[in-house]
Amino acid sequence: MGDVAMTVPVLRAFTEQYPEVKLTVLTRDFFKPFFKDLKNVDVFAADLKGKHKGLFGLFKLSRELKHIGIDAVADLHNVLRTKILKFFLFGIEVVQIDKGREEKKALVSGEIFKQLKSTHQRYADVFESLGFPLDLRNPKFPKRAQLNSKTEAVVRENKDYKWIGIAPFAAHEGKMYPLQLMEEVIETLLQTNKIILFGGGEKEIQQLNRLESKFKNVINVAGMLSLEEEVDLISNLDVMLSMDSGNGHLAAMYGVKVVTLWGVTHPFAGFSPFNQDDENSLMANRNIYPLIPTSVYGNKFPESYKNCMKSIYVEDVVKKIETIL
Repeated sequence: MGDVAMTVPVLRAFTEQYPEVKLTVLTRDFFKPFFKDLKNVDVFAADLKGKHKGLFGLFKLSRELKHIGIDAVADLHNVLRTKILKFFLFGIEVVQIDKGREEKKALVSGEIFKQLKSTHQRYADVFESLGFPLDLRNPKFPKRAQLNSKTEAVVRENKDYKWIGIAPFAAHEGKMYPLQLMEEVIETLLQTNKIILFGGGEKEIQQLNRLESKFKNVINVAGMLSLEEEVDLISNLDVMLSMDSGNGHLAAMYGVKVVTLWGVTHPFAGFSPFNQDDENSLMANRNIYPLIPTSVYGNKFPESYKNCMKSIYVEDVVKKIETIL
């Protein structure tokens, strides 16, 4: 989800700089709401569990894509499925993203420790190779979405408070701030702010429900809203606190300020949310945990690094959010 959300600011820049060019985004139907504010952009939904499943399904997909009259393909994913699709799209120019795998390998092995090219710039480079150079500076963002009555009822709308979104979960344990410490962050912030919790999955929802019941001015929207409603709500936040995860990218694509917490991963790999100040990334202490980043996605780390995020102090998280507000 985060990778898809990261394409949105780049595509918005494209539509601003090349308004005469039609874009068709090939993605899962689930992600359609991400692109609803983009001008001259259609979404073609790939049914990867149905008619577009497997080799024959991808061939069928290629035929359907050719039928809509595409002139070129920007492959922003570069995985096995898109490589196969590229083969079926013979006769059409295809440029695939350079993910910088060797550089990232060197970063996690400790051979280098420096800022690598951002994923957003790597997306832009694909379009430049197709003859459409992009300037990602001075981006434009859509207005805050109008909340529908259902969403307003869930969050019990009250703009007398600042709205702080918190997405405390991540795909891997080494990227997740301990919930006990997150509770301390919430308890400090909720005195003069509304806290809106984001997450997904039965286990996460149960944990977020517990937090909601424990504190006043804390609302858990996980499992309560559709993705489109959730994205609309995120666009109305004053700040988002997230891990190195998708919710930070969802907020950033609307120009919302994002504070990210980094454990065994690191912003140098190029996955920071779009157009955010470097100071908004709070990282585990590398003096104590010098092997960080231990992996690009946070799925590999020594057992002794399991609790590295405890080295990010609650006071620093609260101070950063209050400074932004």
